[in-house]
Amino acid sequence: MTQNIYDTAAFFAGYSRLPRSVEGLAAAPEWPTLQSMLPDLQGQRVADLGCGFGWFCRWAREAGAASVQGLDVSENMLARARETTADPAIRYERADLETLALAEGVFDLVYSSLAFHYVENLRGLFEQVRRGLAPGGRFVFSVEHPMYTAPGRPGWTRDPDGRFAWPLNRYHEEGARSTDWLAKGVIKQHRTLARYVNLLIESGFTLARLEEWSASADDVAAHPDWAGADERPSFLLMAAH
Repeated sequence: MTQNIYDTAAFFAGYSRLPRSVEGLAAAPEWPTLQSMLPDLQGQRVADLGCGFGWFCRWAREAGAASVQGLDVSENMLARARETTADPAIRYERADLETLALAEGVFDLVYSSLAFHYVENLRGLFEQVRRGLAPGGRFVFSVEHPMYTAPGRPGWTRDPDGRFAWPLNRYHEEGARSTDWLAKGVIKQHRTLARYVNLLIESGFTLARLEEWSASADDVAAHPDWAGADERPSFLLMAAH
């Protein structure tokens, strides 16, 4: 089962204070790029894997989706989503993405934001997404960029010219990483960029677009708290069909 850190009181309290938790999609710096990768949602049947507070579910309905199913492993997340949603065309359900089983051909779009780097059995999940999509269906998702999930031990090093380099990260050694983000011992799954692409292809998808989001100089000037986000990509965004 997925590590359900979001149902831990201290972690959930911290997560609830993040800008994207308070202000929704507008506070997610990668959202404009991710939004540009979405198809026309008019009349579409949509699934949101790792739906969290339901921000995207509600946005999808506003964009014309016929129905939206939000799935999440966290009871805390789902409770907040239900409290802030008054739309019978949106339904929320508890589901573990490690063992998700989707009915065949029931969705036109499967979407996910920053959830898959918690999933160990990503191949199995991609296969279920492929099964759940109708012919011509789209798959759009984001994850933490592998440059962020890679670090495996602390400390900085120097390059041959004596300049400080990024922490030693063992980029090609894939697998679980224990991180301290809002709480100690949060487990994330590190994969290379190539692994994400190849898992999609092997699961029967055609890659339509790939973006490595990082902040621009103008972004950092407008949002000083994004300092450093212009030095390496923060998010990996992918669209497939």
